[in-house]
Amino acid sequence: MATPSRFDSPEASLAYMKEVAVKRSGFSNWLDVEPLKVWEGESELRLVLRPEMTQHHGFAHGGIVGLMADNACAWAAASAVGDVVTGNYTINFVAPAMGKALRSRGTVIKAGRRQVVVRADVWSEDEAGETRLVATAQGTIIPTGNSEADMRAKDG
Repeated sequence: MATPSRFDSPEASLAYMKEVAVKRSGFSNWLDVEPLKVWEGESELRLVLRPEMTQHHGFAHGGIVGLMADNACAWAAASAVGDVVTGNYTINFVAPAMGKALRSRGTVIKAGRRQVVVRADVWSEDEAGETRLVATAQGTIIPTGNSEADMRAKDG
């Protein structure tokens, strides 16, 4: 679904998300989540797994997988409507998240003034670059009413 972007270009959107959604978010920053695409209602992000992100079987912890789904939903929504917060999301884990990295993609299903419905899929990547679907999610994302300019003004 092509959704009009709140940004002038894919590069401007990506730069904004790296500055705001990653650097200003303690958790995303600590995890070193890397936005790859945040444009026109779509997002893609990647996370290299570290041992402290796993559970007792050695799989990526469900909370980490959930973060990747949540961020993919929220960042896709933000690219369509501006600043957002997550209202809720439901996630289904479909396979163990094993490998060296996680990758997630979010897509806006419907963007409204009061809520944005988004879906996301999360994959694990192994050393050879092979992927495996590990989770799928749907979320309701809430626009805050703040624009990118409003968020930048809070800095100064």
